[in-house]
Order: sequence, then structure tokens, then C-alpha cells
Amino acid sequence: MKENSAQNRAISHDKGPMMLLAGPGSGKTTTITKRVVNLIQEKKVTPSSILVVTFTKAAAREMKERFLRLCKEKNVNAPYEQVTFGTFHGVYYTILKYAYHLNAQNILSEERKYDILKEIVYRQKLTIEDEKEFFQGLVQEISMVKNGRIPLEHYYSANCPDDTFRAIYQAYVKRCKASKLLDFDDILLYTYELLTNRNDILRGWQKRFSYILVDEFQDINQLQYDVVKLLAKPEDNLFIVGDDDQSIYAFRGAKPEIMLHFPEDYPDAKTELLACNYRSASTIVELSQKVISENSRRYKKELFADRMGGNPVTIQAFEDGKQEELYVKNQVQKLLKEGIPYEEMAVLYRTNSGARFLVETLMRYQIPFCMRDTLPNLYEHWIAQDVISYIHIAMGERSRREFLRIMNRPNRYFSRDALDEAQVSFEGLRWFYEEKDWMCDRIDKLEEDLNTLKRMTPYGAINYIRYGIGYEEYLKEYAGYRKIKSEELFEVMEELASSAKNFKSFSEWFVHIEEYTQQLKEQAKKQVSEKKGITISTLHSIKGLEFDAVFLMDVNEGSLPYHKAVTESSIEEERRLFYVGITRARKFLWILYAKNRHDKELEVSRFLTESGLVLKEEKDKKK
Repeated sequence: MKENSAQNRAISHDKGPMMLLAGPGSGKTTTITKRVVNLIQEKKVTPSSILVVTFTKAAAREMKERFLRLCKEKNVNAPYEQVTFGTFHGVYYTILKYAYHLNAQNILSEERKYDILKEIVYRQKLTIEDEKEFFQGLVQEISMVKNGRIPLEHYYSANCPDDTFRAIYQAYVKRCKASKLLDFDDILLYTYELLTNRNDILRGWQKRFSYILVDEFQDINQLQYDVVKLLAKPEDNLFIVGDDDQSIYAFRGAKPEIMLHFPEDYPDAKTELLACNYRSASTIVELSQKVISENSRRYKKELFADRMGGNPVTIQAFEDGKQEELYVKNQVQKLLKEGIPYEEMAVLYRTNSGARFLVETLMRYQIPFCMRDTLPNLYEHWIAQDVISYIHIAMGERSRREFLRIMNRPNRYFSRDALDEAQVSFEGLRWFYEEKDWMCDRIDKLEEDLNTLKRMTPYGAINYIRYGIGYEEYLKEYAGYRKIKSEELFEVMEELASSAKNFKSFSEWFVHIEEYTQQLKEQAKKQVSEKKGITISTLHSIKGLEFDAVFLMDVNEGSLPYHKAVTESSIEEERRLFYVGITRARKFLWILYAKNRHDKELEVSRFLTESGLVLKEEKDKKK
């Protein structure tokens, strides 16, 4: 890849701050490594005084390897191995280690963090059904508070009642301090506190790193940036590289505003734009520009492709989700015949649960795939487990464990004390409540409902549990308590009903559940050992990768943009997410959406209609 004039100016930049805006596929890693070589060879900068920071160990390792190869090619006559390549956490931990004599035992593992939080939450006696999701949300929120340096009293939880969150947070912080443990967020927080309180230590690290380069700057959070600014002073030889249009990690505290305000923080900063996309065909680059130009809070950029022409982008609607998934399967088989290997294909979704039905299709046709995210098993979801328990009890199962799952969903005011035997009997329940006629009426109603259920098909039973028995009301109450949209829970019921539609008996459906669960386990084992096949990923997990052929799935309102995105800034982030998906493709791109799913009408994503992309496709069809 030949250097262009913008790259040359960035590579030869000497002192002072600079912002390099790097579009997708524009050669930013090459530019960064060549700039470091230039600093050593041409500017005679001591290698040990150069710090290159990025977000993951893998990215830091890859950049270092490329830099070392380049130094050998250029015959650099200096101890270039002394340049520091690291992650924010790695560099900041080193600062703390020297100041406080820390060791690995002071770092809280993710596993131990979850254990501590579980102990705290269980003591609060909260009713949590979706434990995995709840604790993931809790960990994210604790990170948000720490990384944003948000006063706890000003933080409003999206995961549970505010007082509950604050109590959990305070108990967690207290526990970590008492055990002299630091989580990943504490590494950032304590580094900031150390450098702001100890000028002598700050000056020492400022002298050590007189040149700082930050990659993927759009992903930086406030705390990381505050420390970088401190380290870069007084010379401010700060070289930042990133693309505000690819800022997609708000849930981790990343703020595109930090990059947008960089020129205000550093009025003398020079700015360069890497506008040439060496990755994608011009048809893909042009479409990506149409999409992202709808965002208002961004640096306006005119990007262009190195390779002109290319295959037209396919934007296609389907009557339902099943047609969409079968279409992908057919296109995959066609691409393979045309010489594109499975490993050069990617199917991208907004959420990991979106891939459930495509995975079933690929397994049925024995098409190999690997997933960058864990695919949640629909049948292991707590709602599915509730439904299965209802059916088991309707079929004659009477274990206390099964009965406890469903007895108060919806709330029938049954007491656990009424279930004092390993096996539950309705006569025993009536005896327990013999002096409460209204409770006996509830027992009669439950028994009638179960008798009705056992004569139904799986599909009919799921809908009867939801509407006839009143399970939907329970889901609404639970959603209100957890501060989530009830529609999210209804969606699980709809997917469950859809999966059961073609089965005539419970035994047939249960065999399918068992087989599907086993296939998923085998697939997970294969992924660890082989890592072959089509890549199936969420849009968040695919950043930084590229493929010959990309399928963007379910480009509908509610999916992309996601239904949780309601503010202008969150819609802009969803649009950036879509942009990231588009720009993963080199040669072929499909953008697909369905008109119906689970018997519900769907609306095409605004990201396609606002720039006229869908209207254009419809006009082309009529010609």
C-alpha cells in the first residue's frame, strides 16, 4: 500500500498535539507504526520515551509485531525494542505497581468480582430471574459510575431500583477496599487520583513518556482521557488516531464527544484525514457515506475508495424471518461455488440472540460456522424454563422444584410453607388452605388450567400460558421492577411459540429441544478447536475485522436501531453501529430485513429510508 500525502504528513509530524481522523480501511496501523519509526530515525527520539496505547492486548501485540518488522526492514539503528506498546489498563497498572508495590494478587478477577456481587445481591433478597443478564448490567453500571467519575447520588440505575443499586455499589466498593483488591475500573480511578495528588510521581512519568500515541481514540472514556492528558503535559506531544463515526461503545463509557472536543482541549492541534479506503469497493464506500452523513454530531468527511466500481449492494425485503434466513443459506452456498471460502463470509446481527433461527438453519444444512459471541440457548432462558415447567406439571410431574417455578407466576399468593413435601399434591394444597375459600378457588383454577394445557399442542399451550393463565401480567410486573421494557420479555415468548409451531406433541417438541441443546454444545466445542466456517457476530464484536462478503440481518426498526435507543445521541450511536457493519465488507454486501416475524408486522429501519436507499431499490424493481 503506497503512502498518500495525508499519511506522509501524519508520519512526519514532530512535536505538539495532532488528531488523525482515520476512516475504515485507511491504513491507520501502518501510519502509526511508520510514525514511531520516523520519530526514532529522523527526529532522534529515544525509543524508551515513546508510549503507544490501544484498547486490547491483541491490538497492542499486533501493532508491536508490525513495528518490529518495519524496524528490521528500515535497518533502524537504535534500541527500538524499548518502545512501550500497551493497553490503558496495562500501562496504568504499571504506574500503580511502582507507587504502591502491587502484585497480581491485588487484581480482582472477573470471576471473583461476580462472586462478590452475587453475595451482596443475595443478601439484599432481590427477586432476579435473568441472573446472567442482571449481573452483566450491574457490572456495566458500576464501570459507568467509576469511569465517568459520576457522584453516586446523581446516578440513576437502568437495571434495578436506584436505592438498591446504590446499596450494592457501596457494599461492593467497601468489600474491595477491605480486601485490598482492585478491579479494572479501579486501576484507572486510582491512577488518576495518584497522579493528581502526587506531583513528584506525575513528573517522573511525564519525563519517562515524552511522546504518546493513542489508537482507537473514539473508544476512550473520560477517566482514560483525564490520565492521558496528565501524562502528556507539559509538552503535549499527544498523537491521537481514531474515527468518531466508529464510536460504538457507549455502554462501556466511551464518548465520541471527547474526540469531537479534542481541538478545544488542544487549540494548537493539527488535524489530518485518512480519506482513502483501501478495503472496500466504491459501491460499499459510497453507501456507507450516505448512511453516516445523517448523523449531525460528527466530523464531516469525504471518504473515497481506492478500488472503483464493484458489485452493487443488495438491499432486500422478505415476507418473514424464515425466508430471510433461507436466502442467506442459499447465497452462502452460491458464494462457496464461486470460490469464496466460508471464512471470508460474515453474518452480522444487532444482538447475539438474533442469530438463533439462522443457527438452526445452518446446523440443519451442515454449513460450518463460528460465533464471536456466545449464542444464548432459547430453551435455557428463564421464561422458557417457566413454560416447560407448566407443561411438565400439566403432564403429571409433581416435583416441588417444578411447582416452585410457576406457582406465583402470575401471583396466586401461594406460600412456600404449603409445599413441605418433595412431591406436591393438589389435595395437600387444599388441606393447607382449607379455611381460605378464596385460595381454594385459586387452586381449583390452576388445576383446571393444567388439565386444559395437557390436551393442547406446544404452540397452543405457550399462548394459553401467556394469555389464558395470565403469565403475561407477571412479565409486565417483573419488567417494571427491573426497569426493562416488557416487550423484551414478550419477544422471548414469541420466539418460543414460533419454535414450537411445527410440533404436534409435547414429546416431539421436547426431543427437538434436547437435540438442539446438544448440537449447540457440540458447536461450542468445535469453535474452540477449529474456528472454521462463516463468522456469525454481533456488530459490536466485529469491529476491526473485514470479509469479502457480509450479510447485515434484520435491518428493521426495533432491531437496528435497537428498541432501547430513544434519545438522539443513542440513535446516532445505532447509526454508527450500522456504519461499522457496512464497512466490514470488501466485495459483497447484503442488507436484509423482514416484513413480519412471529406474526408481527415489522417496519424497515429508518437508516434505509432516510437516505432513500429502500425507495431506490423499490423503483429499480418496478423497471
